[in-house]
Amino acid sequence: MSTIQQAGVRASTRAVYVTFIFLGIAMASFAARIPQIRDQLGLTPAELGLVLLAIAAGSVTSLPLAGHLVGRFGSRLVVATGAVVLTAALSGVAIGYNYGVLPVVIALYVYGFATGAWDVAMNVQAAVVERRLGRSIMSRFHAGYSVGTVAGALAGAGAVKLGVPVTVHVVAACILVAVAVVPAVRWFITDEATDNAAESDKPRALAAWTEPRTLLIGLFVLSFALTEGAGIDWISIALIDDHGTTASTGTLGFALFLAAMTVGRWYGPNLLDRYGRVMVLRILAVTGLAGLLVFVFGPSAPIAFAGALLWGLGASLGFPVGMSAAADDPVKAPARVGVVASIGYCAFLGGPPLIGFLGDHFTVSKGLLAVAMLLVLSIALTPALREPDRRAGHV
Repeated sequence: MSTIQQAGVRASTRAVYVTFIFLGIAMASFAARIPQIRDQLGLTPAELGLVLLAIAAGSVTSLPLAGHLVGRFGSRLVVATGAVVLTAALSGVAIGYNYGVLPVVIALYVYGFATGAWDVAMNVQAAVVERRLGRSIMSRFHAGYSVGTVAGALAGAGAVKLGVPVTVHVVAACILVAVAVVPAVRWFITDEATDNAAESDKPRALAAWTEPRTLLIGLFVLSFALTEGAGIDWISIALIDDHGTTASTGTLGFALFLAAMTVGRWYGPNLLDRYGRVMVLRILAVTGLAGLLVFVFGPSAPIAFAGALLWGLGASLGFPVGMSAAADDPVKAPARVGVVASIGYCAFLGGPPLIGFLGDHFTVSKGLLAVAMLLVLSIALTPALREPDRRAGHV
């Protein structure tokens, strides 16, 4: 690789980090204020789950289109457009919650649509950079996302403590996201599958839905997406409602979960390169399962915090490694990443109403036990993510 090419890869690496970090900031800025939005709207757990379902509905709508859009227009344009639309949508949530449920649901649907397209596009670009570097660094990009979520959650906890209105907090965070991301994407490398996309992207996208390995990876990602998403949506609610913490303490528990995910994603590449995807993911699935059970059955808030830490650590690598595995073949990466992301986001479609329904009939904490069953399933699915050379029998 020439010096100019190396400089281009380094610039693209930094730009990809920016897109992951600021998507995390946007998500956590909204998630940190869910308890206040819930209280303003007077929602039960089940009703809140249905409202949050709008995010997943938007994402699932956009994800089947995302691979085609990236193949046609490139990840640079898709991410930039997603950032602008997301900013408008979350601002709509922050303003609309003062007027009722309907404007919130509409804005959350648009937010989910923008997030789904942005997610696929930045993962495709991350896979391009990972191949150019020749190292397993996908999880570090997702660690950037987690850094953004931790920063957003901590800022959210501070905003709650200081009594900053939801509208002021979320709108300011969204403007920051757009201002950072739109200029950054100009440093993206051209996607490897874009040049001949016009002739082949539609058939390739459809064919990816018939590939057994791609579908198994998607089911694995679904399991970990539900594990991650349940923590993001419900940890603060469970700590406040079931463990009797204050709103700011519940938000700090949410931040601890995200911090644990960040640590796992940052140090994960060394473990993946040394021990391989299968062993590392199995160990993390068991860790996440143990943490979830400690969180649910812990008799006090401090023990629940310890469970949240293990839960976040265990959930850390499933989604990013699933994206990396889907992108093992650079030519088919946009289509396969789109399929895997579409399946994975079904967790966000079914998860909120399922846990909310169980929360109404039992408690939110007990409802989270539904996640444990999918974590057990994910352990059996890990061989599908084995590195290409290992699947071929090479060292």
